[in-house]
Amino acid sequence: MDKAQQDALKKAAGIEAAKLIENGMIAGLGTGSTVRFLVDELGRRVQEEGLRFTGVTTSRRTQEQAEGYGITIVDIDDVDHIDVTIDGADEVDKNFNGIKGGGAALLWEKIVAINSNRIVWIVDESKVVDTIGKFPLPVEVIPFGAGQVVKKFEAKGYKPVLRLDAEGQPVRTDENNYVVDLHLDRIDHPEALAEDLITTVGVVEHGLFLNMVDTVIVGDPNGPRVMTNSNK
Repeated sequence: MDKAQQDALKKAAGIEAAKLIENGMIAGLGTGSTVRFLVDELGRRVQEEGLRFTGVTTSRRTQEQAEGYGITIVDIDDVDHIDVTIDGADEVDKNFNGIKGGGAALLWEKIVAINSNRIVWIVDESKVVDTIGKFPLPVEVIPFGAGQVVKKFEAKGYKPVLRLDAEGQPVRTDENNYVVDLHLDRIDHPEALAEDLITTVGVVEHGLFLNMVDTVIVGDPNGPRVMTNSNK
């Protein structure tokens, strides 16, 4: 699938998901290429249809995009609930376990998600897999002692790689932390891995989002299709 086809599927999923936002809602807005299409469509609805809602964003770049359309964005601590959060995902399997954090926003994404009444992911069909893990698993770590955390991960066979930017400097998250990507290829025991990662000192959060999502809207060549998590 080339990039133009993939973008068309992402856009279709984003436009479909935008229908879930209604007047007066408090909506969590995720981060990433698919969410950009969602925010574009929400911006159109605000300007053309008079849609009025309040957004809580999972990154500064989503906030800037949304505010450019006149969408009201507030701090997560200024709301008492979030009706629905719409976000992308890097991988999702049939058990509704997912990997997020390709865009280095996993910590804010998870905080917004766990404070939401409903979680919706929008993905193109290439993100739907049998077993998660082919996409490198992002782990957010504080800079102090990050090299020691990487050594611990190496000893466990997690194949960690500190994420670097184009200049060869460590990528910084919105909280100014580092991201270590684990090249695991497949994750057969995600719950055990999640527990091991989050209890490692120096780890702030990991990109395993396990059985958290309620609905996945998949951009498909035949039109957006919906996967519903019956375990939620």
